[in-house]
Amino acid sequence: MNPPVKPMLAKAIAGIPDRTDLLFEPKWDGFRCIVFRDGDEVELGSRNERPLTRYFPEMLEPIKEMTPDRCVIDGELIVAGVDDDGRPHLAFESLQQRIHPAESRINMLAEKTPASFIAFDLLAVDDVDLRSEPFGERRRRLEEMLAGVRPPLHLTAATTDHDLAGEWFREFEGAGLDGLIAKPVDDPYVENKRTQFKVKHVRTADAVVAGYRWHKDGEGVGSLLLGLHNDDGGLQHVGVAASFTKKRRAELVEELAPLTEGALEAHPWRAWAEADAHREGRMPGAPHRWNAQKDHSWVPLRIELVVEVKYGSTLNGRFREVTKVLRWRDDKLPQDCDFEQLDEPVPVGLNVVLDAQPPSS
Repeated sequence: MNPPVKPMLAKAIAGIPDRTDLLFEPKWDGFRCIVFRDGDEVELGSRNERPLTRYFPEMLEPIKEMTPDRCVIDGELIVAGVDDDGRPHLAFESLQQRIHPAESRINMLAEKTPASFIAFDLLAVDDVDLRSEPFGERRRRLEEMLAGVRPPLHLTAATTDHDLAGEWFREFEGAGLDGLIAKPVDDPYVENKRTQFKVKHVRTADAVVAGYRWHKDGEGVGSLLLGLHNDDGGLQHVGVAASFTKKRRAELVEELAPLTEGALEAHPWRAWAEADAHREGRMPGAPHRWNAQKDHSWVPLRIELVVEVKYGSTLNGRFREVTKVLRWRDDKLPQDCDFEQLDEPVPVGLNVVLDAQPPSS
């Protein structure tokens, strides 16, 4: 089996499914990574088929030390940081910083913010291609193969117990995780197909619409830029709302046009292009880490419009994913959109997740 291999995917569902043929795992918030090892050769494949090998040099020796000479393992690369109280916590923003063109910076970050690999599927070992085997068998062999594994390699926790899965769903979010993955134990490994399930946290919030970006085709609104007021009264950029139909994108241009007049004069984000704002991640307009040519210019709007959005969770004062618009809130004032409305998980150390009982019993 040679790279690239497209990873198996999951489709979103509401609630933990009440089925007896599923294995539940924590849903990690990292870079999907398929490890290919052939003796001293190791390649780290990504979901988009761009090799990750050069960006994570610190992973190569541990992989060679703790895996069979010839194997293919599906998993996730993560970086751990600490929360405000010193607890270990997933640090996705630090993981994103690892993608850098300069080798000197890559080596520096490999030392300062080292990655870990979370294994959750076995695609091949020695001369045996396991993709046609049921997941339950692949998991059993993965547990045997990684029985003595130690950091920075980990075997993800897994269970068939619905009650325990529910506890993980509630508790592990406090360490920065993203929900649960439910995997049918009888399924083969099917590349690039959504035959597994993901259960994610869903919440709503009222946010200020402070601007928008054009759609990538140049026609209509591609995304709305969202803000919430912090304790000092400033408007902090917290993410975007997107996924509009083509018709809706065109309608939004017309609806938002009146709010563009004189918008920049007193706009709280008029200094968005300053380097400090980019580094802090508080303003729109920063270069895209995967695509430096991506246009991040935006159209400012007067701070008058409020929208209710659906989101999963927050990280470092931002929505972790693109949000979805539910409705306009003409009944709400922009200054009432603050961080106090957000439903934050109870913090828990990442070690609690990593030390969870892995066998699927």
